Amino acid sequence: MAKIELVPERLMYPRPTLLVGSNVDGKANFMAVGGGGVANGEPPMIAVLIRHHCYTLKGVLQNMTFSVNTPSVDLVKEADYCGITTGAKVDKVKVCQFDVFYGHLKTAPLIEQCPVNLECKVVHVLNLGSHAFIIGEVKGTYVSDDCMTDGKPDAKKIRPIIFNLETSEYFAFGEVIAKAHSIGRELKTRE
Repeated sequence: MAKIELVPERLMYPRPTLLVGSNVDGKANFMAVGGGGVANGEPPMIAVLIRHHCYTLKGVLQNMTFSVNTPSVDLVKEADYCGITTGAKVDKVKVCQFDVFYGHLKTAPLIEQCPVNLECKVVHVLNLGSHAFIIGEVKGTYVSDDCMTDGKPDAKKIRPIIFNLETSEYFAFGEVIAKAHSIGRELKTRE
């Protein structure tokens, strides 16, 4: 298969659409980020990138806490709005009609309508240039009961939004193509 070399770019697929929350001057605010991910297993940690000028970062640094909320496809309009509007000028909670709740940390606002919510305590903030790389230890995990199957979160029920930076489009979660930790065993015959 022929390859075409592009300029260095942060191409990664899939990119989850996430709503990162922080209390800014005591008021809940959320911003959309097109990406983020697992930073550590034990203890559980999540990482997100936030541009230095973003209003939400002010709250993250004030409280050293933040939330990561996974919106379902039903919230695509609200997620996009949180990405194109600054909380410095608009009350996004009011406009999006989010029901906000707090967990153990008391300063990391969580969105009731999102099927998955993580509340995080900041453990590292790295200045990478255009963005601050925020790593947070997950201190609370909340999943909507209707998104569970056999006591476990079910991605098919969560219906997360996938973001494509290159085309500025949102996608729904895809189809199941194989069973993990199993399909690869077929290659054992090649050993």
